[in-house]
Amino acid sequence: MDNERNQVADRYLAQLRQAGRGKLKIYIGMSAGVGKTYRMLQEARQMLDQGIHVVLGLVVTHGRKETEALLEGLPMVAQREVFYKGKKMSELDINALLVLHPTWVVVDELAHSNIPGSKNPKRWQDVMELLAAGINVITAVNIQHIESINDEVQRITGVQVQERVPDDFLQKADEVVNIDLSAEDLITRLKEGKIYDPAKVETALRNFFQPEKILQLRELALKEVATQVERKVEQEVPRTVQSRHERFLACISSNEATARKIIRKTARLSRYYQSKWYVLYVQTPNESLDKIPLDKQRHLINNFQLAVELGAEVLQAQAANRLSKWLVPVAIPLKLINVSVPDIGNAILEVVKEKQITTICIGKPHLSFWQIVLHTGIFNQLLRALKENEVDVVILS
Repeated sequence: MDNERNQVADRYLAQLRQAGRGKLKIYIGMSAGVGKTYRMLQEARQMLDQGIHVVLGLVVTHGRKETEALLEGLPMVAQREVFYKGKKMSELDINALLVLHPTWVVVDELAHSNIPGSKNPKRWQDVMELLAAGINVITAVNIQHIESINDEVQRITGVQVQERVPDDFLQKADEVVNIDLSAEDLITRLKEGKIYDPAKVETALRNFFQPEKILQLRELALKEVATQVERKVEQEVPRTVQSRHERFLACISSNEATARKIIRKTARLSRYYQSKWYVLYVQTPNESLDKIPLDKQRHLINNFQLAVELGAEVLQAQAANRLSKWLVPVAIPLKLINVSVPDIGNAILEVVKEKQITTICIGKPHLSFWQIVLHTGIFNQLLRALKENEVDVVILS
């Protein structure tokens, strides 16, 4: 009973903390052309008819006639014009919106990177500023721009998406809506010239707009929205049965690609369970300050930064009592643990106990990692300890 009252109190306090923040509604789609901008404009028109103060902060129609027709009569804040590399370009005028302070604003192309020199590097950061000012925002993004599934999107499409939105931004949404179409309907719209210029249709059909790719991206979009709905249920619907509180530990090495995949997949698991998670890197003797190659050092820093952006606490275990400062810039929060490396098993055990870890996530075992673990003489101790503490081990592909 006390636990249930505490949960109700936590939800109430969270609502109080967000009382001054604007509401955030995100439309998610599997690709361009499914109708996200169209739906946002429809909603804006409905608000306008109801007397709600709504404006268009930035809308990109891509020349689609059906979408452009909905612009008529909707108030739009003029975009900020800037010159970059000799070209005149337009950006969202964040300052004008803050001064106008509408009840709702529509901001398209959420994953867009702003022109260098803008107030914020990314458009999603502009949206965060609007929300902090108490302005409600409707925005849209394609599934391939979400950070934690970047590797999966690349596997499906063969393209590395550069403009990405951090997962914790989506967690701030009050409502997430999936704009769904079948692969057949989307391809039909493409062939009818409703998505791209007719000259680009054949190229699009040979590359991105293939039924099997669309189907997989559609699945990702549906899963993402389902995860957001479950998160909202967890936060707002009282639970009568207390479930185990999950805590994830991602164990990474200096292998750039493998570590990045482990980090992103563990991030998604932690989001699904709404749980705290950690990243542990054990510095082996071969990766000490005087031995580690510069490229591996750079990859480690990048992966630590990615983990922090996705909401992890980064832990580093190393042999020396002297704490090395070379590995991570000050901007990245990092906790250092003194253990007897190469005793990787002890490092994992220490973190499992201290952080009350319930699930360990590792990549497909590579020889060097398991050679170190197996030759420490505590592998069986590690397995016994994990069993005694009911800790699961997940091997990620």
